[in-house]
Amino acid sequence: MSKTTDMAKASAKGGIHLFWGLVLSTVISAAGTIVIARLLGPDNMGLYTIAIVAPTMIATFRDWGVNTAIVRYAAQYNSENNISKIRSIFVSGLIFELVFGLALTILSFTLSGFLANVAFQRPEIVQLIQIASIFILSGALMNAAGAAFIGLERLHLNSIMLVIQSIVKTGLIILLVIFGLGTIGAIIGFSVAVLVAGITGILLLYTLYSSLPKHSDGKLAIGGTIKTLLKYGLPLSVGVILLGFLELFYSLIMAIFVTDNSAIGNYSIAKNFVVLITFFASPVTTMLFPAFSKLDYRKNSQDLKNVFQYSVKYGSLLVVPVAVLVMSLAKPAINTILAGYSQAPFYLMLLSITYLFPVIGSLSIGNLINSQGDTKYNLKLSILQAAIGFPLSFVLISQFGIVGLIISTLVVVLPGLFLSLGYIKKRYGVSIDWGPSAKILLSSLATGILTYLLITWLPITWLPFSDLFRLIIGVVVFSVVFVLVACFTRTITREDLSSLQTIIDGLGPLRKPLHSVLGIVEKLLPKS
Repeated sequence: MSKTTDMAKASAKGGIHLFWGLVLSTVISAAGTIVIARLLGPDNMGLYTIAIVAPTMIATFRDWGVNTAIVRYAAQYNSENNISKIRSIFVSGLIFELVFGLALTILSFTLSGFLANVAFQRPEIVQLIQIASIFILSGALMNAAGAAFIGLERLHLNSIMLVIQSIVKTGLIILLVIFGLGTIGAIIGFSVAVLVAGITGILLLYTLYSSLPKHSDGKLAIGGTIKTLLKYGLPLSVGVILLGFLELFYSLIMAIFVTDNSAIGNYSIAKNFVVLITFFASPVTTMLFPAFSKLDYRKNSQDLKNVFQYSVKYGSLLVVPVAVLVMSLAKPAINTILAGYSQAPFYLMLLSITYLFPVIGSLSIGNLINSQGDTKYNLKLSILQAAIGFPLSFVLISQFGIVGLIISTLVVVLPGLFLSLGYIKKRYGVSIDWGPSAKILLSSLATGILTYLLITWLPITWLPFSDLFRLIIGVVVFSVVFVLVACFTRTITREDLSSLQTIIDGLGPLRKPLHSVLGIVEKLLPKS
């Protein structure tokens, strides 16, 4: 268990570094989004959202799985103490990203007229798509640097890059919109921010690269390394591109059948609020891939089993309660900050459902399969998801609009997820401990229902800022009740507390306050 615990400590430390970067960058971006949404209004906010869709979809052809391969091999070589090979991984990956990024940027710019007039049926967004196309090249810099930071578990560097992007994006967009540039100003701010962050990431990557030892022969073997990266990443990339087409199809069907730009603007706002959950989900998924990549199921079967079950249980314990909290407080949360987005709370509740799936391994299974090199299996899952998603989304979006879109995204992932459970059991000998997963889900849902009923019942509509009061009361009630329910149902056990206390010993200044929290929880646990 010592190896498992050491890996958990390293992952927790990296996760904390990523967490503060996500929180700080998202808070800055969210504050900016609120101001921008008020300045632009629902209609222009909808156009801003649509204009970014096309370059984002085209950017899926840039990577070819190379970034995922960078993370995997950097983590593997680092665990094997084969540091010199990492230099080749970094340089080869960056060159590949830049070449394809430049080519696709030119393609997006060229196709802007067709995309605006034919695909999206909104001629007024031609120039918006052209400006947003810069994102494809600058995003290549960010992604290559970010993959390197994740692979070597230098997540503080990744956080610095994210924070710089959010500061530039928020400040520049607000400034340009105030000066009267409207939606064009918002797109310019978005594109410039990614470029500045990408350049920052490359500069930080260079300092990391310079500290690594060189190959004994002084050569980087770029051609051979790119082949290695593509051999691993190509099946993943085909899957990503296929699912990218599915996302594009969603957007096209939405643009055709949802003629109300206000509904699209409400959907965009709801998606921005979902980041409250990704604060907790993203560090888990990000750190699991390099952690699993250090283990080989043929050599470290017991360690792999322990790490997988830990990841499902503690990932769920971190993410699922937060998702239910957001679902139960969606209406007061959005109403407190934004007026005029009446549909957004319902959309937010639906979007949050996907973050209940960690109890069946959604955060862990894909990372586990990719880390063991079985990327072709994930390609099969992507094909299955697309085969279900194309016809299902057409029917649901054409009939139910935005609600149909959200339901489609929830349903299409489930068949592949359940198939994967059988695959990892048969191939790697690992499985989910269903008891803790069920307890986490039921404890969260019971607490969420109680919280929702309480804040709905509260007779405080006559008070100024009544939604803010409901939000604060709801957060406090949910937090207290969940801890009590989790302790009473033994969702959290003394063994869990012992493991968590060991894991957080490596978190520096956070160690003492977290130990204090766990101490309170320990006192609430019923005696054996």
